[in-house]
Amino acid sequence: MDTYRSGGSGGQHANTTNSAVRITHVPSGITVSIQDQRSQHMNKAKALKILCAKLYEIERLSSQSSRSKLRLEQIGSGDRSERIRTYNFPQGRVTDHRVGITTHSIDDVLQGEDLDAFIDALLLRQEMDAIASFSST
Repeated sequence: MDTYRSGGSGGQHANTTNSAVRITHVPSGITVSIQDQRSQHMNKAKALKILCAKLYEIERLSSQSSRSKLRLEQIGSGDRSERIRTYNFPQGRVTDHRVGITTHSIDDVLQGEDLDAFIDALLLRQEMDAIASFSST
């Protein structure tokens, strides 16, 4: 925090007192300078208030962008071409497009009996993705 003599009109009082305030947030490098009031204390309070508002806005935008990025990763593009599973009743075939597994027992899958192959493949893919993301960082 620096204090200095404010410029401009104000006469002898402005020329003899260090009423202007400059506050710098060292980690982010944001600087706020205020010389509106006649009192150094009032300028300091106003500068701190503005600095806190700027830091809060930066933090809010950062968390909002990370939240929207996470949401987009979970939702995907929402495009119709982003298929998960195809049930082909005339051929009795079920294809999971996420892992590329096809089975010809559609009745067992619909009754929940033949889902182990899909679940195991999805869990394996999830583990491989986690390992790949861990090794890339």
